[in-house]
Amino acid sequence: MQDPQILFVCVENAGRSQIAEGFFRKYSKKFEVISAGTRPKSELNSMVIEVMQEIGIDITNQKPKLISKNMIQNSFKTVNMGCMDKESCPSLFVKDILDWKIEDPSGKTINEVRKIRDEIKFEVLELIKKLEDDI
Repeated sequence: MQDPQILFVCVENAGRSQIAEGFFRKYSKKFEVISAGTRPKSELNSMVIEVMQEIGIDITNQKPKLISKNMIQNSFKTVNMGCMDKESCPSLFVKDILDWKIEDPSGKTINEVRKIRDEIKFEVLELIKKLEDDI
């Protein structure tokens, strides 16, 4: 039997959802994890890669992906990281979605991206604790 899948979504899938995927992969062994976006960039935000490397998590092999109906249908839990614009906001078309409303790291300073990273880590650890308590 396949492990339950957790799906992290945002618009560009180049920052927040990739950070969440990296943390989830590191801290949970009971779930599969994937991230995707409604309008994915061609590559990850380089500053996001850098701040994750600072804490020993390598996400350089993760790639932005376009969210699919299959991903949504196969996810045990879907988390929306936050929206830059309402037209492409994942929470508009995915029912029963958790919305963390985390600020986009795009265009931010390195210290701001570190704060976003740390906020995501906190949220991921809380989610893992809740999910593992529920199963």
